[in-house]
Amino acid sequence: MIPVFTHLMPAVILLGTLLSGICRSQETSAINSRSQSALEPALGFEVPLEGGKPQGWGGGPEGTLFLDDKAVHGGKSSARIERNASSPNNFSTFTKSLPIDFTGSSLELRGFLRTEDVTDFSGLWMREDGEEPALAFDNMQAKQIKGTTDWTEYSITLALKPEATKLYFGFLMGGTGKTWGDDLQLLLDGKPIWEARHFERARSVIDMDHQFDSGSGVSISQLTPIEIDNLVTLGKVWGFLKYHHPKVTSGQIHWDYELFRVLPAVLASNDHTTANALFAEGIERLGPVPQCNSCAKLEGNNIAFNPDLNWIRDPRVLGSDLSETLQSIYTNRVPEQQFYLSMVATAHNPDFQHELAYPFVKLPDAGFQLLGLYRFWNIVEYWSPYRDVIGENWNQVLAESIPRVMLAKNAGSYQQELMAAIARLHDGHAALWSSLQMRPPTGKCQLPIRVRFVENQPVVIATSSSDTGDAALQIGDVITDIGGIPVSKLLHDWTPYYSGSNEAARLRDIGKSMTNGDCGDLALRVERNRQMVSVTLKRDAPVTWDYPTHDLAGPTFRLLSKDVAYLKLSSVQQSEAAHYVEQAAATKGLIIDIRNYPSQFMVFALGGLLVDSSRTFARFTEGDLSNPGAFRWGDVENLQALTPHYAGKVVVLVDEVSQSQAEYTAMAFRASRNTVIVGSTTAGADGNVSRFSLPGGLSTMISGIGVFYPDKAPTQRLGIIPNITATPTVAGIRSGRDEVLESGIRQILGNEVSEAQIEKIAKP
Repeated sequence: MIPVFTHLMPAVILLGTLLSGICRSQETSAINSRSQSALEPALGFEVPLEGGKPQGWGGGPEGTLFLDDKAVHGGKSSARIERNASSPNNFSTFTKSLPIDFTGSSLELRGFLRTEDVTDFSGLWMREDGEEPALAFDNMQAKQIKGTTDWTEYSITLALKPEATKLYFGFLMGGTGKTWGDDLQLLLDGKPIWEARHFERARSVIDMDHQFDSGSGVSISQLTPIEIDNLVTLGKVWGFLKYHHPKVTSGQIHWDYELFRVLPAVLASNDHTTANALFAEGIERLGPVPQCNSCAKLEGNNIAFNPDLNWIRDPRVLGSDLSETLQSIYTNRVPEQQFYLSMVATAHNPDFQHELAYPFVKLPDAGFQLLGLYRFWNIVEYWSPYRDVIGENWNQVLAESIPRVMLAKNAGSYQQELMAAIARLHDGHAALWSSLQMRPPTGKCQLPIRVRFVENQPVVIATSSSDTGDAALQIGDVITDIGGIPVSKLLHDWTPYYSGSNEAARLRDIGKSMTNGDCGDLALRVERNRQMVSVTLKRDAPVTWDYPTHDLAGPTFRLLSKDVAYLKLSSVQQSEAAHYVEQAAATKGLIIDIRNYPSQFMVFALGGLLVDSSRTFARFTEGDLSNPGAFRWGDVENLQALTPHYAGKVVVLVDEVSQSQAEYTAMAFRASRNTVIVGSTTAGADGNVSRFSLPGGLSTMISGIGVFYPDKAPTQRLGIIPNITATPTVAGIRSGRDEVLESGIRQILGNEVSEAQIEKIAKP
């Protein structure tokens, strides 16, 4: 099994999920026709205004979209996005939608763009949605089209996903400036979309049951301890049945809406006995569960851990009737049958289809908010490969989160309470990616600096300001107060909303966001050379979600000296792997810097050049569709020796930004007999991600497979433990040194050169 590592950078995740909300909330009331007469003029923006936008187009926010008859590429008009510092949100988009009622292989969007003074980026964008958003997505962010450019034709392509039901497309701009779009073309396998053959898509039960589309009908202002207890049991029973009852696992019932049908009666129950009787009656209404002919079995000696199902055998909590009913359903579960998920063919992580996002639900809605918590909690309970290392009592998390999530008074507080619940999984892949803008501190602007926690202190490591002196921040300043509030107090308040497998990863993300807030002046106190300095700066840079890196600026590969080669993976090209090794052949050591996220998957293409024989480097665990909650050990993963072989010493640099694919890559390179890992503990979130939607048009994900060393030693939460620990210091930051790189060079050159020479080599 070869991991696919579909983990995306936070910037892409955030923009994709934000676009999900915008697309779904602002699309036109009726799906636009695919006929040539309706679509071709719209793609060229040769249409009248309608509701303040070109006819047939949605998007937003208001006040940033225009029809332009002065700057055009073809015809009489184009579309223009214009944003300034006071424009709402961080980006604007022209949006059009079409039903995917056609088949083919490849969708292509072409079009002409022109820009003027764009500060962030512009691009065409396209995404495919199914029962969850963003099955496929591209926004050209990686091309970094910004500044001022003349009309240029661009193109983006997506493979057509068979499960996709809706296509959204258009063009967008982030930051401030102007972007024009004109003469778009939408092609399916090279032909105009209106030539595609139409088909009727098969409908499932969730397409036909619309009773609660406009809301759950549940409204409450408080919860008693008895009600919370009953809701805990309801959540566990509802989740158990979702993955075990044959009527649910075969897709015969809209299970989300069944929750809303029973919820009012559960809330009205005054004791546990009454609620348990309601649960038993509800199960009985689903019909009898036939005895299995070929029963699912939990057997074998390759089980990593078992389902946590002792609770269904506890009549003290459930009562005898309900307990016996659940045990009978478990015994007679249908092998391999699941409606709400399947396993990805290559990587074997769960693919959570049929988890609806309900983007149109009007919040607050206590029922849908509870559904969001139940969905996340049960996906973790049955499909998280790291459920055994959460570090918290998962049942207690459910009980404590129910009143917080269910009673949230508005959309913002609902998102923040979900964030807090998700963070308690302690999985760096599991954040509320759709809502990072709601994670404190909130606001549209940030200081134009970069902050990193060094020696457990927030240190300024870069600034774009040209100001110098006491009135400006300086590299190496330690921030002690923000807006008059001690950083220690802010960390206490913010930390519950930050997901992370370990503290290093959590502080990494807090450091990136801690100067976010409302635009305007911001007072800081910093420690500088053992003196306290007060600084007031203007917070006017737009908030960005780029992924931090700690590698060297400049080329991907270089010689630091005649004996030391350097390769960073943030811009590496798989096709150049052999060439990198050839260039490094005469050196004593090759430093591979993974203090970043690899731009391409390099495990086998480069890893095979570092080993001289077949070497095992990883083992996986994967879920079992027949036994939800059980995880089994898979085979070991191997590197096969390739040529040209690099015979020198290999030093791999890692730190807290090394996450997911970066960690897996470090594991693979460690398999070489000549490799040493230098740096600090990595982020501890490894394995292919499995993404799913939550009510309100929200999106999250979990680590979907377990990644271990061949001897079954863990990586999750622990990270990749370096052979040689090397961390930056505040003094080193102030003097412009890269102490981790210096340590890596020292592993290659040893005592052959002085410390001063090593420091010089590390500053090419």
